[in-house]
Amino acid sequence: MFKIRQICKNDNLNLGNVIREVLIEIGVPKKGTAFSDPELDFMFETYDKKRSIYYVVENKGKVYGGAGISHLNGADYDTCELQKMYFLPTIRGKGLGDQMIEKCLSFALDNKYKYCYIETLPYMKAAQKLYLKKGFQYIDGPIGYTGHVSCNVFLIKKLK
Repeated sequence: MFKIRQICKNDNLNLGNVIREVLIEIGVPKKGTAFSDPELDFMFETYDKKRSIYYVVENKGKVYGGAGISHLNGADYDTCELQKMYFLPTIRGKGLGDQMIEKCLSFALDNKYKYCYIETLPYMKAAQKLYLKKGFQYIDGPIGYTGHVSCNVFLIKKLK
């Protein structure tokens, strides 16, 4: 049984490995994407701050992926970013992405965010389909600064 829970420090190594494995599998550039983010090995510490959270999908102690919410660097106070949402292939298509986004957006609302932003890559069609289903809309260019210069698909959602 898969469960979504808040990250703990012991998840750092497994989660970093899962994210890198997924990024390699989907063929993202190693520069200008999450692959080169220094926080991949310190996800617990990265999200252990006010108005930030990271959730993992776990089963019997094994981490299969996750997603987080944090303030969008360089954006207004009321804008967060859905960050590092990646799942191993074995759990895709089971509705966990939908559940994860709901959990993340609920946290965002509870923390007074009014907008949620996402960056992705053009060939990540399944992710984009899910984002659109959850009410995100395409925008013409980036907002804030993620450092992910290789990402060139931008979406935003007005939170209720």
